[in-house]
Amino acid sequence: MAKSDIKNLTDFDSDYMLGRSWLVGIDEAGRGALAGPVCAGAVAVSANFYKNPKYVEYLSGLNDSKKLSESAREGLFKKLEELKVLGVIDFEAGFASVEEIETHNILVATQMAMARACEALNERKNLRLRSTGSVATLFGETSLDVSLADVLIDGKPMKKFPYVHHAIVKGDASSLAIAAASIVAKVTRDRFMVQLALEYPRYNFEVHKGYGTASHSQSLMLYGVSKVHRPSFLKKMRAETIEDSQTSLF
Repeated sequence: MAKSDIKNLTDFDSDYMLGRSWLVGIDEAGRGALAGPVCAGAVAVSANFYKNPKYVEYLSGLNDSKKLSESAREGLFKKLEELKVLGVIDFEAGFASVEEIETHNILVATQMAMARACEALNERKNLRLRSTGSVATLFGETSLDVSLADVLIDGKPMKKFPYVHHAIVKGDASSLAIAAASIVAKVTRDRFMVQLALEYPRYNFEVHKGYGTASHSQSLMLYGVSKVHRPSFLKKMRAETIEDSQTSLF
């Protein structure tokens, strides 16, 4: 990403930094995978970061994680860790398990992962994020907003999310805070899947990270379903496979 592009990301965020000390961006990874948990990243970016051109330039390669190579994501994650040590950025990752995905659904599980990441960040940084359950006054206004940060989430509004937030469609390509969160979510989940591959070596999770690639489908046909696969996702895949095979036969 060019310097002009990183400026576009920071300019977008500036509208939400008015009167705030931090801006929290949230994104997920693994929502469409056939196996493994869904992971969310929450990144708090300080006003001091946005005010310092050197910090901004340091993340000049930042972009939606899906548009970057694995090595680029790892490099950006390391930079985020360095900025975290400097105190101008902080971040957390949260997971929702396969069991939670199956018990509820992927949308609810994704919200759970996002809430966990955001809650951990809120507690550590004492951001005093405004709850969605804030009680209104006699005249209809919400209680005094003393939060130190605004919250931006990639995607559509979430009714059951615990904090007041702004939903930004394609936010990982618009907001620096959300783009950074996409890196945290993707790198954290990928690393988790690499570790999971040591327990389930037949499925090559370290290669496809649980997504529905041809090699993953072949492993499923050869070895069956493991404990870390999502049965509800596999049902749809099986139905499509059967339909394709019937079409080819007739």
